[in-house]
Amino acid sequence: MSEKDKLLQSMREDIRRLKEKENRPATMVGILLYGGTLGILFVLPVVAGAYLGRWLDSLAEGYSARWTLSLIFAGIGLGAYNVIWFVRGKT
Repeated sequence: MSEKDKLLQSMREDIRRLKEKENRPATMVGILLYGGTLGILFVLPVVAGAYLGRWLDSLAEGYSARWTLSLIFAGIGLGAYNVIWFVRGKT
């Protein structure tokens, strides 16, 4: 058997295993990891925006929630973008 035949056989085996894997249902652990990843991608920018906004508001005199609210909404937008980007990349 030549090197070319060995390579072709190896590629056929890899393709067969990949097709076999596509037909298997997702495991519960895989679903939980995927959902957890989506949660982190969404929540992390929101929390970071809240903390950064709170810090910026503490620098202003008097009571202010302008930066906190603005950056929370920006975090929601960024988190939604992250989730959409991640899901589209996985399909």
